[in-house]
Amino acid sequence: MVEVNIQTLSKALRQLRQHTLQSFECYLNANQLVVPRHSGLNPPLWELGHVAWFQEYWIARNPQRSIGLAFDASCPVHPSSLREADQWFDSAQVAHATRWELPLLSAPECIQYAEQTLQNTLDLLEQEPVDSSALYFYWLVLQHEAMHLEASAYMAQSLGLPFQARWQPSETTSLPHTTQAVTAHVDAQSWTLGSEAERSFCFDNELSQLTSFLQDFEISLQPVNWSQYIQFVTATGYALPRYVRQSGSALETWVFGRWKPLDITAPAVHLSWNDAQAYCAWAQCRLPTEAEWDCAAKTLVGFEWGHVWEWTQDTFAPFDGFVMHPYKEYSAPWFGSHKVLRGASHLTHPALRRINYRNFFTPERDDIYSGFRTCAL
Repeated sequence: MVEVNIQTLSKALRQLRQHTLQSFECYLNANQLVVPRHSGLNPPLWELGHVAWFQEYWIARNPQRSIGLAFDASCPVHPSSLREADQWFDSAQVAHATRWELPLLSAPECIQYAEQTLQNTLDLLEQEPVDSSALYFYWLVLQHEAMHLEASAYMAQSLGLPFQARWQPSETTSLPHTTQAVTAHVDAQSWTLGSEAERSFCFDNELSQLTSFLQDFEISLQPVNWSQYIQFVTATGYALPRYVRQSGSALETWVFGRWKPLDITAPAVHLSWNDAQAYCAWAQCRLPTEAEWDCAAKTLVGFEWGHVWEWTQDTFAPFDGFVMHPYKEYSAPWFGSHKVLRGASHLTHPALRRINYRNFFTPERDDIYSGFRTCAL
């Protein structure tokens, strides 16, 4: 772990918690604390409580914080400041379907718990040496909260709430490109996936390395845009994607409870891995492998990423020499059942926006901010 400015990390934790609470206010102000029971949703009170619980569990309650990745899961943690916290907010123990039935805190009580746990975290962070192994856990809770913040956005999109992503400076969703695909050639080469632990924070699924030989390939410099995707829909009769409708002769998109004109130059979004495969079959192209995406993103001039999470061909799997980190529920349970997405979306918090991050979802999910780019056959 590189040395980090403690004040910078403290500021990032404060800002992220502020964004989380502002996100929660969107649900509170819309009187939408009760949401439908659905696999892609969580009760907003549970979401806020879980984020606070996770931070408390790995920081204030963690007696092994100072040893970082040497954490021994068999060692008990300190009690929570909230007696029922583990019964309510431990996602590894509380089945998803039961979260609607829990006698959770009131909104003010849940906000207070989130504020209290943050203050405890910041107090402890001030006491940490700049080279402490404990900093791993502060990075962990920061990235975990950023994931849940993006989830709060796509939940609000699903529910049609007037959501404000205050960590995002603008609603502009267009990228400066035409409706036509621009491609680039990548020469055959050996390519290694994976991150080195000493350079930055990494999740366990990013660590170690996987080397493969890539045949030369042609890849789009930008994700598939709406103009390209609508051509496919028109030609095949494939269903319009979630949140898009025909309105007279125009197309509109549903954004946080409002219909807006669809920008056909913007990357197509809310597409599943299955949708991407159907498009590729029609367009006679294919999704890039994760190694191809990684290689192109890091070597090609003009490779644009960061507007939509991008599906790859690959099933989520560990790299060679995988070693599970203390948060053992993060990666291993999903190997083999999820597909890898790379990049970031326009609603990904800056704390999570880094090129080596591996996202993963099941192939039918289209509520997330996901799209794709293509490679030539």
